[in-house]
Order: sequence, then C-alpha cells, then structure tokens
Amino acid sequence: MDLLHIAVVAVIQGITEFLPVSSSGHLVMVSPLTGWPDQGLVIDVAVHIGTLGAVIVYFARDLWGMAAGIWRVMTGRKDPAARLAAQLVLGTLPVIAAGYTLNHYMPGGIRSLTVVAWATLGFGIVLLITDKVGMTIRRIEHLGFGDAFVIGMAQILALIPGTSRSGITMSAARILGFERADAARFSMLLSIPTILGAGTLKGLELYNSGNADLTAAAIMAAAMAFITALIAITLLMAWLRRATFTPFVIYRVILGGILLGFAYGL
Repeated sequence: MDLLHIAVVAVIQGITEFLPVSSSGHLVMVSPLTGWPDQGLVIDVAVHIGTLGAVIVYFARDLWGMAAGIWRVMTGRKDPAARLAAQLVLGTLPVIAAGYTLNHYMPGGIRSLTVVAWATLGFGIVLLITDKVGMTIRRIEHLGFGDAFVIGMAQILALIPGTSRSGITMSAARILGFERADAARFSMLLSIPTILGAGTLKGLELYNSGNADLTAAAIMAAAMAFITALIAITLLMAWLRRATFTPFVIYRVILGGILLGFAYGL
C-alpha cells in the first residue's frame, strides 16, 4: 500500500467509526470505487485500533471511574461506575459469540458492495425512525441490565457491513428512550471491548505473518485513524447535545442510493 492509500483508509475509518454511517461499509467501498487492491482485514483492524485509542482517550474519565468502581465493589461497597462496567461486559457478550461464529464459517467476513448498499440505506431509515419515535427521558444513569443486553443484541447486526455498529446501537438506545448524547456515550464505551477483541485476534495474525512492510503500514494507518477519530468523537458529542441524527440519515440515504446504482450497474 502506498501512503495515499493508507491515508484514505485511515481517515475514512477515523471519521466514520463513531458516526452512525458505518465505517466497515465505507472501507469495503474503497477498493471497488478507486480501483486499488482491497486493503484486507488486517489493515481494517489496524485502523480500528487507532480509533480504539481515540475513544479511550476521550472517555478516560469514565474508564478510570469504572476501574475505581470495580475496586470499591471488591472491597464490599456498591458503586454505579462498576455497574456500568458490568453492563458493558453484558452488552459485549452477544457480538463476541456471533463474531466468533461468523469468523469460523466466513473468515473473510461479508465484503459485498450490494450488501453495503442495502444496509446503508435500510439501517439509515431505521435510525431515522428510532430517533423520531424514541423519547428523550433517560440518561445513562438509568441504564438497566436488560437495556444493556438489548443494545448488545442489536450490535450483532453490525457484523453486516453498512449497518454501522454505532448507528445500530444508538438506534437501540434511542428506542429505549435514552437521550441522544447518552445513547452515543454508551455506544462508544461499548465499542471498546468489541474493537479490542477484534484487534487482538487480527493482531495475532499480523504478528504471525512476519510481514514487516504490512506492520509498518498498519502502524501508520492506526496513527492517522487515531487523530481523525478523536476529532470526530468530539464534534459528534457536541452535535448530539443540541441536535438530531437527521443529517446522518440523509447522508446514508443518498449514499445508499448511489451505491445501489454502482452495485446494479445503473
């Protein structure tokens, strides 16, 4: 991969990972729309690791609070931050089971432009409906274990490229009545164990391959994705404190329509 190819993949990942527009869907599109060879799952995961670093930095206070809360629970005291940590674990279990199954039967994942197109369009409409129907009366402090499990189950759909992990989990949180910023906050926190698990699996593949050039490319892609993701998270959280998901829905509908045209040769 040349520098331009790495930069394009990294910036796309950084911008789209936490926006409800599907990062995996955009990454799948790079090869057929540019003529470049597919960057492969290892580079895909490398840029995911870059975005993982960004979300850890942005939510460092939450993560520190959960770590301290777990310690307090171990000493016999109750703590809401430890409860949130347990809910994140619960919400991650469904996608771990589904991801393991998919990786076993389809190691290359689902990488079809037609699938991306329909998922981008269809789940964009789902985001619109849930955002309009869902009430804004609950904060993350009101999150129950049942809510965490429902959101975690919705996350399984993100294994379909074009769905958007952040988009489908935010949709689930919105239909449960959570405020937009809190829906985004839980979605991003939920991404940490999910991305970490995928990154560890593919990181071992990268290590075992012994390909130094690929390793250098992966590190460069991760660094670029980290910077752009941190900017994207900051802007998204600021936006959702005062506005809706509608601009993202409009983008997804337009993009889905364009991709369907490419997919069906129109």
